[in-house]
Amino acid sequence: MTAHSTNAPQGQRSSARNRAAAAREQQRKRDSRRRLLIIGGISLALIAVVVVMVVLYATKSDKKVAATTPAPAAAVKIVTTIPASVFDKVDTSKVAAGPKKITGSPLTEGGKPGIFYAGAEYCPYCAAQRWPLVIALSRFGTWSNLNQTVSGAAPEPFPETPTFSFVGAGYTSPYVSFQSVETATNQKKNGAYTPLETPTAAQAALISKYSPGSIPFIDFGNQYGIAGASYSSDPLVGKSFDEIAAASADPSSDIGKSVLGTANVFTATICNVTDGKPGSVCNDPTITKLRSILNAEKS
Repeated sequence: MTAHSTNAPQGQRSSARNRAAAAREQQRKRDSRRRLLIIGGISLALIAVVVVMVVLYATKSDKKVAATTPAPAAAVKIVTTIPASVFDKVDTSKVAAGPKKITGSPLTEGGKPGIFYAGAEYCPYCAAQRWPLVIALSRFGTWSNLNQTVSGAAPEPFPETPTFSFVGAGYTSPYVSFQSVETATNQKKNGAYTPLETPTAAQAALISKYSPGSIPFIDFGNQYGIAGASYSSDPLVGKSFDEIAAASADPSSDIGKSVLGTANVFTATICNVTDGKPGSVCNDPTITKLRSILNAEKS
């Protein structure tokens, strides 16, 4: 009886080994691709986390606030054409501080008493002080190209208070001249507000003498000066530029009482340095009373 062998022929065994090796190689490649995809996914996730952290840090440390833009014409008209009868309806009960007498060489420009303002766009107290200064000076002359901006973002006090910026603005008057310097913007770079305008040597000397390390500062002909804000910024918080402008002409509003009351004090101060010119402004009973109070103060 002839026995049959269970062993496959040599060619068949070799072919089976090759197929098995090919299958193992394909599996190895699939495993390798899977590991690369996993590693790549983890790397992308880590990169995304880093990017988000960088963005959040930049947003936290250098938050962007509104840049300087032209002030709305309607709002400018409101605050620069307030009738004397409206000023006369406001007292100074909301005015916490007014200009004080100072001594020094007269500040003049073009033969006229000079009004000098120093501040910065990020400064919330400067934001408050610009409103009555614009209004008071409008009684003696004409503004052009006034801009609007806001004070710095939190953690600054009274963050993003709408206000004017004097950068690029023009002012003409037959009675006084006006100079201003905004030393910094309301925009941060690397954690610090970016520089804007540099005081002249004469301006820097006034700041150093009367208001070292403090803004805002206003010098009225070098006869009166005030450092800091004249009233609380509380009524301005949360209001838009247009809302503040409208309320500034309303003597019954909290903003009107603060802004117009301060504007009256500034008006009286300017009248004292112009020797009562123009009479149409300086002889107003409200202004005359305030002039007397200023004159009674000692240097």
